[in-house]
Amino acid sequence: MASSKKELLGKVYKMVPPMLEKFHKGGFLCLLLSLWLTALVGQLGRVAVIGGCEDYTGAPTFSALASAKLGCDMSHIICEPGAGAVIKTYSPNLMVHPYIRQSFNMGPQDSVDSCSKKVIDMLGRLHVLVIGPGLGRDQAMQDTCRNVLRAAREKKIPFVLDADGLMIATQHPEVVKGYRECILTPNVVEFGRLAEAMGVDQKGDPTKLCEQLAEAFGGVTIIQKGAKDYISNGTITLVNDSEGGLKRSGGQGDTLTGALATLLAYRTAYLEKLWDHEADMSAEELMGIVAYGGSAITRECSRLAYLEKGRSLQASDLTEHVHTAFMNLIGEKTGLSKF
Repeated sequence: MASSKKELLGKVYKMVPPMLEKFHKGGFLCLLLSLWLTALVGQLGRVAVIGGCEDYTGAPTFSALASAKLGCDMSHIICEPGAGAVIKTYSPNLMVHPYIRQSFNMGPQDSVDSCSKKVIDMLGRLHVLVIGPGLGRDQAMQDTCRNVLRAAREKKIPFVLDADGLMIATQHPEVVKGYRECILTPNVVEFGRLAEAMGVDQKGDPTKLCEQLAEAFGGVTIIQKGAKDYISNGTITLVNDSEGGLKRSGGQGDTLTGALATLLAYRTAYLEKLWDHEADMSAEELMGIVAYGGSAITRECSRLAYLEKGRSLQASDLTEHVHTAFMNLIGEKTGLSKF
């Protein structure tokens, strides 16, 4: 798709809900209406990051905080008890649920099914899932997330898979294949594993590989991370080569997953027509717009963080730049659009 950066970011702008002041003023009746609408669809979305084993507590936190900083209503982390105790000390703004278990931490009353049920019971309160940050490869954790993904798919809940969450797509591609409410965010190594699993020849045109893999997965949206981010659902392909920081530290991809989650929640609000708009973008087109927006915001975060920190940049430094990146690229709906 030969769309300019400005055109694509303009579509992100159109998709982002305005801050609906009319829902929060005007007396008791408007308050009741506001509460009812929020319970029904959620003005800005409720996101859950599923990950966080005993060894990896930072990744789910970076993802959930990025989602919160971009403006979702509620940001949850579902994790291992050992991880949860640590994550709760990082920020009081996150809701932490220690519902999943690594194999060696399974108690007499615990099982993959019982852990899965606790998470699945939450799905009715959520709009978007991120699965993978800090998840690890423990079989019980992987099996639990696979069960949750199947349930989320049945409920038509959009989800993002990253890091060890991508192992589910590699080993059990049927869980995501053909589900167009899914975004995969592989790096170079992860992309290679997915391509091998799906029989995609990696020796072909590198500019076509993302498109070919997305097609092999039946139309899921894939962000192939690299010097340029290739974004494709097998039919529509976008490229983001905007400037980022000169240093890429481990964990920057977690900012991407958090940004994608909130943008997916905004997409739901757009499709539900929570505010008056032209409704001229389809559900399929919006998946690409979400992916491009998340990629652009993350690269801008990286650029801003590098300008401030230089070679000392760490993944946590991106978090504080999420809102600035959003304002630089997209901006609020104040009646005067930069697009």
